[in-house]
Amino acid sequence: MFTTYEEALNWIHATRTFGKKPGLKRMEWMLSQVNHPERKFKSIHIAGTNGKGSTLAFLRNMLEANGQIVGTYTSPYIETFNERISINGEPLPDNEILRLANSVYPLAKGLEKTALGGPSEFEIITMMMLIYFGEGRADVVLVEVGIGGLVDSTNVITPIVSVITTIGMDHMQLLGDTLPEIALNKAGIIKVGVPVVTGKIKDEALKVIERKAEEQNSLLLKYDQDFFVTKWQTLPTWGEQFVFEDDFIRLSPIQIGMLGYHQVENAAVAIEALRVYSHETGLAVNHEKILSGLKQTFWPGRMEKINDQPLLVLDGAHNEHAMDTLAKTIKKNFAQQDIYIIMAVMQDKNSQEMIDILETIPNSYLILTSFDYPRAATPEELKKLTVRNGIVIDHWQEALVASINESDGNGVVIVTGSLYFISEVREFFKAANR
Repeated sequence: MFTTYEEALNWIHATRTFGKKPGLKRMEWMLSQVNHPERKFKSIHIAGTNGKGSTLAFLRNMLEANGQIVGTYTSPYIETFNERISINGEPLPDNEILRLANSVYPLAKGLEKTALGGPSEFEIITMMMLIYFGEGRADVVLVEVGIGGLVDSTNVITPIVSVITTIGMDHMQLLGDTLPEIALNKAGIIKVGVPVVTGKIKDEALKVIERKAEEQNSLLLKYDQDFFVTKWQTLPTWGEQFVFEDDFIRLSPIQIGMLGYHQVENAAVAIEALRVYSHETGLAVNHEKILSGLKQTFWPGRMEKINDQPLLVLDGAHNEHAMDTLAKTIKKNFAQQDIYIIMAVMQDKNSQEMIDILETIPNSYLILTSFDYPRAATPEELKKLTVRNGIVIDHWQEALVASINESDGNGVVIVTGSLYFISEVREFFKAANR
């Protein structure tokens, strides 16, 4: 057992993840030893290639504005590990992380003695979350899927509402090489009779979700078919404005402080999920409070402005789907400016595809770089890629200084790629401003 937070964290992070067989048997074994905490709280389960975190943030703020104590389970973290399990946006204190790790440690040791083998890092953290919220800490818990859905460790819950935000090509080595295969994995979160809300999803993937919802006798509510966004416009300040409608409510005008049409879509999915949740649970929600919750929503590292002169933006576009969205947002909002893009990615990503997308942006210059993380693509690996208008700079700090100097105060510097990279750059700026 552990006596300090640091000891507990070291144990969690030292746990081998890779090589574990996917499946829920290890989770089910551990949960059976502690009287099934996953059955003791209301939840909303959120899957999707991109948009999970932002959709969760919109939901959290709307529920909080309506007087709910809201638990969240998210990954990866941006600043501290404790963020992963939060209450009303406040990460758990160190002493709670220590207590929960000590609760899970004997379960992990017991599991190691079975044919199933010990748990993965993500299974340990998920167990900590389930035990914590099983103690009655929140009115509702928003649970973000780690990877996929069907065999994700979080898929032991039966939520009030399931949400699938988007389907794109990511984690193909685990989820499949086609959109329908990936969709089938993510549709694995759909439970019998539990309503499902989906975001903007291509037809070939949506058909898979429709079939699964039908099999599970689950009501399916689809973006642009069952709920709609109209009168969208980008605000002169940072953010978007739009009208939301479905068969039951109309909200107008909605303003959000997050930039990009994809955030409008995420907000719409969150509103529909909240409407369904309130209908299923009898929670009374106030439209004015919904609007104020949406307006206050912020999610770090998603088109996050961290400097004005020059304009410096962080965006964790860590796969092709997200990179395509980022490129569209840049083209719409910064068409008249020079764009300096700094990108660092993981080794397992389709980096060339992401580069090709970024190079469609007019007036842009691309710098590929690396950062301090075991799975980060190295400068040597990046130099093997084809970049038509850009260079590789080994260290991101040098890339940042070069971009800021080149931009001359009038350009836009976009830092993008892995969320772990975004986290490192963000921490650098926060430390500089302390």
